[in-house]
Amino acid sequence: MKYVSTRGESTGRSFCEILLEGLAPDGGLYLPERYPRIDAATLARWRRLSYPELAFQLLSLFIDDVPPGDLRELLRRTYTAEVFGDPRIVPLRPLEPGVFVLGLSNGPTLAFKDLAMQFLGQAFEYELARRGRPLKVLGATSGDTGSAAEYALRGKRGVSVFMLSPHGRMSPFQQAQMFSLQDPNIHNIAVQGVFDDCQDLVKAVSADPAFKRSQAIGTVNSINWARLVAQVVYYFAGWFQATASDADEVDFAVPTGNFGNICSGHIARSMGLPIRRLVLATNENDVLDEFFRTGRYRVRTAAETHETSSPSMDISKASNFERFVFDAVGRDPERTRGLFAEVEQRREFALTSAERAHLPEFGLVSGRSTGADRLATIRQVHESTGEVIDPHTADALKVARQHAEAGTPMIVLETALAAKFGATVHEAIGIEPPRPARFAGIEALPRRFVTMPVDVAALKAFIAENG
Repeated sequence: MKYVSTRGESTGRSFCEILLEGLAPDGGLYLPERYPRIDAATLARWRRLSYPELAFQLLSLFIDDVPPGDLRELLRRTYTAEVFGDPRIVPLRPLEPGVFVLGLSNGPTLAFKDLAMQFLGQAFEYELARRGRPLKVLGATSGDTGSAAEYALRGKRGVSVFMLSPHGRMSPFQQAQMFSLQDPNIHNIAVQGVFDDCQDLVKAVSADPAFKRSQAIGTVNSINWARLVAQVVYYFAGWFQATASDADEVDFAVPTGNFGNICSGHIARSMGLPIRRLVLATNENDVLDEFFRTGRYRVRTAAETHETSSPSMDISKASNFERFVFDAVGRDPERTRGLFAEVEQRREFALTSAERAHLPEFGLVSGRSTGADRLATIRQVHESTGEVIDPHTADALKVARQHAEAGTPMIVLETALAAKFGATVHEAIGIEPPRPARFAGIEALPRRFVTMPVDVAALKAFIAENG
């Protein structure tokens, strides 16, 4: 299996080459030359596999430059009941008739990002040991990516982490999870801007090949293909739990800002998993909802980016979206390159009518949820079931209900545990959400971070001086 850039770099690369690289040299994102196809007979064989073994079978289709025994051992160490609290790793639970929640938030940082980050931490350490070289990992977070990456990489040999976050725009719990880490290989940088500024800084550093090479820089954002492919596994695991027949279809509802989580669903569907529809949910930052309604992708300015009670989705420039667009325009790198050049020049692009006509083939529908919707959904779920869900999962559920149809299970992807968003949950239901004992008093712990303006030169200097 070889990987190519969405913008046309012709040299196919192996998985381990792109694992440590992030963006392609031409500024595009890596994708496999083709998506492996899974038939009904294979699904039948996989139905009773444990999560680590399912992950091995799936990832083996994309990773052929790691010996199978080594890959199986990496996955066995990653996906354990001790780390994720349940031998199923991603347990499915019913919420209301026809609607289920896939539990993705029982890992070390209580967010779905742990499912991919825990594997990425193991893979980084393994590949760096094989190469005998260090790596400086650069990332940006709107809330959950940062802590998931830092908890996965803290103490890992040969790895330093530089994580950018928008100053003051995460929940107190999210901030405390990251900033309370005292490990010397973890560097938290609070950027005086919004998440998109953080993401642009990461891309600017990644676009400087000389600096990137001299500092041995890699990425953990969802521009890293390993993140996406690890997330494909839980779509299969959720489908197996929700179905009895290998022909049964399901819908998945996915809250998204950066298009990473739902892109993994797009890949699973492209592989042949019987997904009828992928329901994309945004908050007030509705760039992606607008695209799927109109065919127009319009990036907002920092001033137009709303600060909401589902902060991990406060994103107006979806860095992973380019992978889907590449597929949507027939895997035409020249067209993809041109469209994203328009984004850089004019902050927007529009598909042609012919390109828009093909969008329904991908099974994506969308909707938008507001602050009032989140509160009402959290309140209604608690009153009817006793469950407490987080604001992002509430966004997904609100939009899922708009698209649910009798006879097709609707699986809502849980984003995080409600404990990470206590203020919003308290506003909705008048009580503090339950919190795992290991996080008691985390907001009062000493913090270690630096603040920085939106300045590429300052960031490069900090990276060069540390790690």
